[in-house]
Amino acid sequence: MKHLELNFGGGVSTVTLNRPEVRNAFNDEVISELTAVFIELAKREEVRCIVLAAHGTAFCAGADLNWMKRMADYTRDENVADAGALAEMLRVVYSCPKPTIAKVQGDVYAGGTGLVAACDIAVSVDSAGYCLSEVKLGLIPATISPYVIRAMGARAAHRYFLTAERFDAAEALRIGFVHEVVAAAELDGKVAELAKTLVNAGPEAVKLCKKLVQDVADQEITPSLIQMTVEGIADIRVSPEGREGVQSFLQKRKPAWLMSA
Repeated sequence: MKHLELNFGGGVSTVTLNRPEVRNAFNDEVISELTAVFIELAKREEVRCIVLAAHGTAFCAGADLNWMKRMADYTRDENVADAGALAEMLRVVYSCPKPTIAKVQGDVYAGGTGLVAACDIAVSVDSAGYCLSEVKLGLIPATISPYVIRAMGARAAHRYFLTAERFDAAEALRIGFVHEVVAAAELDGKVAELAKTLVNAGPEAVKLCKKLVQDVADQEITPSLIQMTVEGIADIRVSPEGREGVQSFLQKRKPAWLMSA
């Protein structure tokens, strides 16, 4: 991979954006690499958790300037294809069956907020700044909106989409866009702590819990939704992992998945 680093250890795969010279801005190549690596990691049984990280002073500054220059001359059809690739990357990250953690060590702008929002958990350094800057360029954060609005809520999105104000990590925490804010010296430890909890949980249960949140969030509580949840718990109770988890608890021993982690 040209623009990413990939490391693995203890059930955790770390995907690191490695374009610090352009503040980890993405272009078509980065989008293609991120899509491919998340598809590949989703297939690997030994991967229990994916951490999305970055080198340098910024986590992701959004679109690369040279990429934007090329896009300036695109036809509408070319723009649809280009935006479709970004949308697919975000969908692949969001729907990845492995739990994901965004490890935010620096500033996050524009499309970069989509990457953070597409991850299940976000941990931010306290010095990071955030900005949905699209309207300053006469654009809209359309492709990232399904994920960012889910993360920060519609009310906050109304403000920050429309004003393009920069907001700090404390505000990102207050509106629910990130889950934890820590000092730079504590970032590695907090992400490792969260990753360990994910690795220690039943892998199939984690996968199904992730899908459960996505399926149930913002849905009306209807008989069909209730039936889906009833069948979901029944199915996992009779699954090998569910039976092993309950038996290990009753027998006061570690479950088998911990022994193999």
